[in-house]
Amino acid sequence: MVDMQSDFDRLLFFEHARKNAETTYAKDPLNAENLTKWGGALLELSQFQPLNESKKMISDAISKLEEALEVNPQKHDANWCLGNAYTSQGFLNPDEDEAKIYFDKAAQCFQNAVEADPANELYQKSFEVSSKTPELHAQIHKQGPVVQQAMGPGPSTSTSTKAAKKKTSDLKYDIMGWVILAVGLVAWVGFAKSNVPPQAPPPPR
Repeated sequence: MVDMQSDFDRLLFFEHARKNAETTYAKDPLNAENLTKWGGALLELSQFQPLNESKKMISDAISKLEEALEVNPQKHDANWCLGNAYTSQGFLNPDEDEAKIYFDKAAQCFQNAVEADPANELYQKSFEVSSKTPELHAQIHKQGPVVQQAMGPGPSTSTSTKAAKKKTSDLKYDIMGWVILAVGLVAWVGFAKSNVPPQAPPPPR
């Protein structure tokens, strides 16, 4: 119950952040900080979506982060978030060769982040782990139907499918949990610095 409430709070927080970023973008489209926050919020929100919607949201996040880097190529947090977005796309793609393209892009982004902020241990860790993602991808997708069942849209009452979902969900968090939590942490800190309330959006009218 606590985990569900925590997830719900995160969902509300990042949806609020996404809407704020969208509003700010309309007034100031060349604000690299805002674009980075928008991309980070979309990346977080993608975790709560069915597979196809998740992929679309990650693509949108990549678009916003690339915009941020066009404005400021040295923005290390945008590079780092973009690396996470490419990593997520890679893991969601069952084709090994296509996934590797995303992983290579992610590694370059992490390297850019490290070069822009060499003292940042999180960036260093991300860059180190990026070399292992193709191997982790192969391990995950060896499960084949289990992965597809777990990522498939819509609820299911099948006991075996529920078990498969739990197994793959646990595996996903084992491999990518530190990345997701780190994205959340960076976003929370960034929004707090911008004086955005770290709570859910205002109550519905």
